[in-house]
Formats: sequence, C-alpha cells, structure tokens
Amino acid sequence: MIASVRGTVAAVSPDGAVIEVGGVGLTVHCAPGTLANLRVGTPARLATSLVVREDSLTLYGFADDDERALFELLQTASGVGPRLAQAVLAVHPPDVVRKAVANGDTATLTRVPGIGKKGAERLVLELRDRIGPVPVGPDGAAGVTTGGWAEQVRQGLIGLGWTAAQADQAVAAVAEGVDGAVPPVPVLLKQAIRLLGRTR
Repeated sequence: MIASVRGTVAAVSPDGAVIEVGGVGLTVHCAPGTLANLRVGTPARLATSLVVREDSLTLYGFADDDERALFELLQTASGVGPRLAQAVLAVHPPDVVRKAVANGDTATLTRVPGIGKKGAERLVLELRDRIGPVPVGPDGAAGVTTGGWAEQVRQGLIGLGWTAAQADQAVAAVAEGVDGAVPPVPVLLKQAIRLLGRTR
C-alpha cells in the first residue's frame, strides 16, 4: 500500500499529475480540486490509495488523509469502484458526503454523475453506520442530521398506528433531548414510543 507520495510536481493533466519521487515519476489520478493546488516544479504531498487490478496498478491521489479514507470507504459499497468514488469527491467535499449519507440525503448524492436514485439509496443503506463522525454545526447540533433520523422515526410511528400530528409531536420532543452525537434510529424510535405511550 502506498499511503502517500511527496516530491516535485513534474506534470499536471486534466485527470492527474506526475510526482517525481527519488528520480521516479509516479502518475497519480486526482480530482480537479486536488489538481488545482498543484503547480509544475513545486513540491507537493498527496495522500494516495493504490488500486490493484489483474492488468493494472493505479495510484489515486488526494489533498489529505481524510479524503483518501472516504475514497476507500465508498468503494466498500456495492457497485462503487475507484472512478465513481473519486467522482463523488470531485463533486462534494468529505464533510458534505458524510452529512448526505448520515441524513439519507439522496438528492445531494445524485448530483454525482453516475449515481442515480437507487445507487444513492444503496450508499446510504450500506454506509450510514460506518460513515464516521458528522461535523457539528455552529449551534452544537450534529450538522443537519436531525432531518434524516427524524423522518425515519416519524414514518416508523405512523406505520405503528399513530397519527402524523402525534408523530410530529413525539419527534420534536425526542429532538430536544438529542445533544451531540445522534443515537441510532431504533433507540430514538423507542424513546418516541415511550413518550406517546404516556399521552394515550
């Protein structure tokens, strides 16, 4: 595994760069955002991920270790290869991807060329529990994650027989008690059911 490369930028092309390391030029495939910060003749350090295939060895480069980690995680989802994983990071920064997956925000994910609605839903389903910490907002809330779990809990309550108004009231009450990291949806659903049980 080649975790990173440091050297002089020898060339930059639309889809990658050549980094000269110890007299050897390494071709590194990069997203446009990463390439924008590279200048020929200047030193650079890229976090990298080596993708091994039967007929090729391809090195993908990233601005930092966080991007590389997300690139590798995305590939653990069904139907996501290195090119699609890199396309995700070319469209959205890691924080936006994490929020979208945590929230079930398929609209954001489908902005990536090659990801349709079903593909976005699959990403959410397979990666939600492994996406890692979601950045907190300025008010201390976990980004916009409330929208994702709130809708799931609401639909769960309605499916169990409560009215939409009752479900909304319970979700609002549960949200008041969520401080910092958002518990798993089943835990929140149980809290909402307990709250509604008291009002019956």
